[in-house]
Amino acid sequence: MKVVIIGGGWAGVAAAISAKKTGAEVALYEKTDLLLGLGNVGGIMRNNGRFTATEELISIGAGDLFELTDKNSRHKNITFPGHKNVWLYDVNKIEPEVKRYLEMLGIELNLETRVVDVKKEQNKIKGIYLSDKTFVPGDVFVETTGSTGPMGNCLRYGNGCSMCVLRCPAYGPRVSISGRAGVDDLQGEREDDVFGAFSGSCKLSKDTLSQEILTELDEKGVVILKVPEEDINLDKLKTKVCQQYALKEFAENIILLDTGHAKLMTTYYPLDKLRKIKGMEDVKYIDPYAGGKGNSIRYLSVAPRSDDMKVKGLDNLFVGGEKSGLFVGHTEAILTGSLAGHNAVRANLGIPLLILPKTLAVGDIIAYANEMVKTKKGRRDRYTFAGANYFKRMIDLGLYTTDVEEIRTRVDKVNLKDIMSQKLI
Repeated sequence: MKVVIIGGGWAGVAAAISAKKTGAEVALYEKTDLLLGLGNVGGIMRNNGRFTATEELISIGAGDLFELTDKNSRHKNITFPGHKNVWLYDVNKIEPEVKRYLEMLGIELNLETRVVDVKKEQNKIKGIYLSDKTFVPGDVFVETTGSTGPMGNCLRYGNGCSMCVLRCPAYGPRVSISGRAGVDDLQGEREDDVFGAFSGSCKLSKDTLSQEILTELDEKGVVILKVPEEDINLDKLKTKVCQQYALKEFAENIILLDTGHAKLMTTYYPLDKLRKIKGMEDVKYIDPYAGGKGNSIRYLSVAPRSDDMKVKGLDNLFVGGEKSGLFVGHTEAILTGSLAGHNAVRANLGIPLLILPKTLAVGDIIAYANEMVKTKKGRRDRYTFAGANYFKRMIDLGLYTTDVEEIRTRVDKVNLKDIMSQKLI
């Protein structure tokens, strides 16, 4: 059996790992020269309800990537506005670690290899076409191409191409595999006829910060600086992908996190205004290059799917990450990617697909986001364990806990312990 993964972000690598654990042959195709996609500028793990979800995933046998991010964390259990239990992994170290891990598992990695089309017969995909016209056959497919860009969408719904970490000008635009197979994608909205949302943060060079800020950042993992009153812009919070950060404190303060670079928790901030703040007189953006103007636009391509992550209308295409719903975050991508990769193998074997129960946070968010995306209001929301509406739902349902033994007991009760570590072939 050959499982073909299209897209090498957090969801794609999680899908590859879970499919490989079943005993399948796995080939992953990524258009850029790096795995992890937005994970190369992310860095935040285990905050708020993500702690619960992380431990649930570890208990069901999908914890490989969390072991790597935990190992590469620069700071553990820090707090900043609206967030606690925060672990910050080093964005400069994580990608090569993940790449080596996939190679050790025997997963075939094809970087700088762009998938542009599919061959389909009836409701089944027979293979993919690469940009050099090579045809690659497969038995079952997982799409994790994300929902960002291409450049025209960023221009239309944002402030133009920001040359973000996804680097469309260098590696070509995103291609919707489900769309190529004849399934219409959904789009997230932020208001009537305005689609997508600005990506949630930027990266600053540590070398351009004052020694005082740098020392505090290295020691504590977080620095909070007051924004001059005349520069406070509350309206900008409405554009953010990550509504868990759309708090007043993120407009009234500059919040920096230490993820190897200095992670600036805002979608963008004009450089001349940023340099007015004490200690940031010489500051410079690393990502995106258009840091003072805008950031990438996300949630422009979501495939309709069932709770087992299978694309509706196709027998052998599964989705994970942002392509599978209006999800925010690495943990959410690892969850959906892991389930997609695992169920892809089950589908090809003809055995019942795994649907995670709603008694677990990881099952509830998949089902809840799937219901909500069918409504206009739901398409304006984003779903994350880390905050906003879904974290409140977790608390209301009694799903949120930091008690690891309680989490393991929940998983045991539904007979799912290590289910994603078991061989199926």
